[in-house]
Amino acid sequence: MELSWYTSPEEAEDSGGATFASDVYRLGVLLFELFCAFETMEEKIRAMANLRHRVLPPQLLLKWPKEASFCQLLMHPVPNTRPKMSDVLQSEFLNRSRNSLEEREAALRLREEIEEQELLLDFLLQLQRRKQDIADNLQDTVAFLSSDINEAIRQQPALGQCGNFSFELDKEVCSGTVEDQSDCGSRKRFRPELPAIDMEEQNRSVEECSGTVPSSVLIQESVLSKSSRLMKNFEKLETAYFLTRSKLARHVGNPISSCHQVLRRTTGSPVVTEGSSIDDFALEGHYGTRQRGWMNSFLEGLCSYLSFSKLKVRAELKQCDLLNSSNLVCSVGFDRDKEFFAIAGVNKKIKVFEYNMIVNEHRDIHYPVVEMSNRSKLSCICWNSYMKSHIASSDFEGIVQVWDVTRSQVFVEMREHERRVWSVDFSLADPTKLVSGSDDGSVKLWNMNQAILFLHLAGSVGTIRTRANVCSVQFQPDSARSIAIGSADHKIYCYDLRNIRAPYCTLVGHTKTVSYVKYVDASTIVSASTDNSLKLWDLSMNQARTIDSPLQTFTGHTNTKNFVGLSISDGYIATGSETNEVFVYHKAFPMPVLAYKFSVADPISGQEIDDPSQFISCVCWRGQSSTLLSANSSGNIKILEMD
Repeated sequence: MELSWYTSPEEAEDSGGATFASDVYRLGVLLFELFCAFETMEEKIRAMANLRHRVLPPQLLLKWPKEASFCQLLMHPVPNTRPKMSDVLQSEFLNRSRNSLEEREAALRLREEIEEQELLLDFLLQLQRRKQDIADNLQDTVAFLSSDINEAIRQQPALGQCGNFSFELDKEVCSGTVEDQSDCGSRKRFRPELPAIDMEEQNRSVEECSGTVPSSVLIQESVLSKSSRLMKNFEKLETAYFLTRSKLARHVGNPISSCHQVLRRTTGSPVVTEGSSIDDFALEGHYGTRQRGWMNSFLEGLCSYLSFSKLKVRAELKQCDLLNSSNLVCSVGFDRDKEFFAIAGVNKKIKVFEYNMIVNEHRDIHYPVVEMSNRSKLSCICWNSYMKSHIASSDFEGIVQVWDVTRSQVFVEMREHERRVWSVDFSLADPTKLVSGSDDGSVKLWNMNQAILFLHLAGSVGTIRTRANVCSVQFQPDSARSIAIGSADHKIYCYDLRNIRAPYCTLVGHTKTVSYVKYVDASTIVSASTDNSLKLWDLSMNQARTIDSPLQTFTGHTNTKNFVGLSISDGYIATGSETNEVFVYHKAFPMPVLAYKFSVADPISGQEIDDPSQFISCVCWRGQSSTLLSANSSGNIKILEMD
């Protein structure tokens, strides 16, 4: 069929060979096939039959009129009427198509260029918006920085009224009127003012002081030391400053970036913002007080952060216990008057030492003043804040005991826990109340008055059931009705003991087991976890039953699997690390203030080595002082002091 379709009329009538004119006819048939599409073969056969008579389909005539006309010209029945090949190549039909293609390609190139320009414009606009946002934020930052600088400058004249105090201090130092107040601290006390003398005599007396450094020199050295530490930790302090500032903006509900700011951008003048919540500075007596508000809090935190430069060893407890292969110390604690401290651990013993004897008397071996043996490994101890000789303990068999240290024996034993007890705590507000937390998922409440009535064995007065192992419990410091629980399910639960069916608040934020909980005050809690972090929580800022935003997250130490200790004193937070280091944080900043690494000596060569298996196992501040008792997994116990 195709052979007959492409055969020209003259070839069909004459059996002669093909000519150029018949080739042109075949081009016409090919052109027709290119522009006509058929759904079935029958339709195509009918159309090709009509084409022999130069009858074209209506749709071709309507859609492609010029192409249909050129097709009829190529298939003209008279061979001489058909165009020559040169005419075909120069025809408007082919040239128009070529020009149209070039125009289409040019249009595509133009469109690509336009799209590229639009892409560039979009990139530049987005970049401009981002940089503008950065500029706006920077402008806000400069605004509240200028406001804070202005407030700090405003305080200086008031503080300047106290400027003469430094000279008076120098005079008293040289007169020998400054002496140590006590063994526990480094505060100074002063005698009444000396009679006034002229300036030359004062200067001469200061210069002639033998072996005494004027306080102004000491203050200058202290300032230089603090300045050095400030620059060393500048980036971390900067982050803490802006974090504190942003919390203030959220708390007052009037952020610095609000449209109600009033900025004075005159050269050299500070920028005052309506969002600033700075209270007026007020003097109280001769010395005065710093302004209240967030700047006061940040300044106090900064001063506390820079007050100490290192942890130094004040004493090392040297003991000899050859009968036990493991000397891991699990818990340490000071008694009511901070005169004695006790240690307990896997050697199944509670040892009590006199603090002053350890610090002041250097001996080859220190022996405890009291030593009490237990049947099982000990996990935790807690002194009673009222009964000086009473100390509670918990052990690996789930037994809670209260010991009388003066008699070196147990006088109350509590056996209700089914598994290991990790934590015990006496209430500071009511010393007759005791709480314990266990691996069996329960928290037991005990009343010492009832325990004494039943002589040796005592029953609990309340039980809190939880869904996971309980690792830590502690009473609220000013109430015997509230406790905090650290759980293996990564959460902290706060209970009101008048309703123990459900916690009144749950703290969510840790990603692994919560190993310790400690109250900073009645409404603030610090938690430790094996996720390498400590977290500070404020119970008063949120009335919801669940709090998932801690005030602060402290990182820097390593803690992934062991109990490493947690203790709090006057805003300083001490914890251990699995790198065999003691870390001290301050509640105002997320980075460590100080760190001290326990040295490990090779038993044969005596040289210092790195033992990755050793870790700090417990820490305890000596009340509200700068002295810290710490112990590690090998039984090495040191008394450290912030210096």
